[in-house]
Amino acid sequence: MNKIVTYEPDNSIKKGYISLWKEIIWELKHNKWLTLQLFKRDFSSIYKQSLMGVFWAFIVPLISVGTFIILNRSGIFEFGEIEVPYPIYAILGMAFWQVFSTGLITTSISLVKAGSMLVKINFSKKSLVIASAAQSLIPFIVQMILVGVLFVVYQVSPSIKILFFPFFMIPIIFLTLGLGFILSLSNSVVRDISSALSVFMTFFMFLTPVLYAKPKIGALAPLTKFNPIYYLISIPRELILKGTISEWKGYLLSVGFSFIVFGVGLVLFHLTETRITERI
Repeated sequence: MNKIVTYEPDNSIKKGYISLWKEIIWELKHNKWLTLQLFKRDFSSIYKQSLMGVFWAFIVPLISVGTFIILNRSGIFEFGEIEVPYPIYAILGMAFWQVFSTGLITTSISLVKAGSMLVKINFSKKSLVIASAAQSLIPFIVQMILVGVLFVVYQVSPSIKILFFPFFMIPIIFLTLGLGFILSLSNSVVRDISSALSVFMTFFMFLTPVLYAKPKIGALAPLTKFNPIYYLISIPRELILKGTISEWKGYLLSVGFSFIVFGVGLVLFHLTETRITERI
């Protein structure tokens, strides 16, 4: 027997938080097919009319890393203490970073992009955000293949603990989804959010040790200490390259922060998605 969901303003709050979470879990479970179809649609639209297609996932990190190598050899920029060939270190960091960065940008425009669909069809809007966030996994897989090629070229072996790195991806994905739920709502009200986000993410990448080692002195040192993205990127990278984890405390706090943001973003989105259509 099919369950009938009645959408009513503030109805979820009246039912209580336990019923609220049950309703959210039920929606996520019963919208798996829709989420998959939206993912396929977005994937096709992105790469169907692109000349380079998925190869952009190779080109962008190579250009970024190449720029930093030129700056380093010119004496303008220092990488810091890096024990492995720099291209491996940098592209591995870029792979994890783009899951977060690309995921936020695509989720922020997911509702506005589907404006006509929202007006014509009544469905769970969470599927739009989740499907958009999943698009960032395709470049990630391609870039990890590139990292594998670089391991062979430089004759460097990753740690056997590389097998566990998928589990360390979960906090990054949850943080991306949590912020994505919030930003998609914000962008449906103020359209400048998505434009400002693209600029901010570029700036934020330079403030985060993605393409360079963690600074020990200077203005970035204290900022890095309280930057959860640093831990969510550096720990999986360290696990793959060395098989060790040197900053457990910062990582666990960042994981906790990720799950809190995800929970808050998901609940906030669930409580307001019935009003989204009138804002688009």
